[in-house]
Amino acid sequence: MDQIHTMTIKELKNEREWKVAFPVIKQLRTHLDEPNFLALVKEATQKEDYKLVALYHHDQVVAVTGFMPMVTLYNGRSIWVCDLVTDSAQRSKGYGEALLNYVHDWSKENGYDLVSLSSNLQRVDAHRFYEKKMNYDKVSFVFKKDLA
Repeated sequence: MDQIHTMTIKELKNEREWKVAFPVIKQLRTHLDEPNFLALVKEATQKEDYKLVALYHHDQVVAVTGFMPMVTLYNGRSIWVCDLVTDSAQRSKGYGEALLNYVHDWSKENGYDLVSLSSNLQRVDAHRFYEKKMNYDKVSFVFKKDLA
């Protein structure tokens, strides 16, 4: 049986489901512990319409994405992919592509014609994936300032 026929993609809608995704998300968001992760997902889903979506392979979470609708003067109505991670032991099996295609389909079905994301500078393999495999264009730098 190939990978595609054993995959299920599901939006995670409650704390119990979010907890199952945490071990995979933690590989990308290493600064988070589970209580902070749960609190942030709860707030983001309530205030920002954030969606947390998992890809299951044989009933095990192997990849996770988080995204949210946005309206900005720069992009108009668009989707911002906040998080996209595949379990380190499960990479290069098409799971990231399947999740990003899910986001693209969700976006089109809900009236959003543009999807964007940012990726840390050192994630060269991720950049290659976005540009070569998923046909994303590199259009800007993202700057941040820590005020804490």
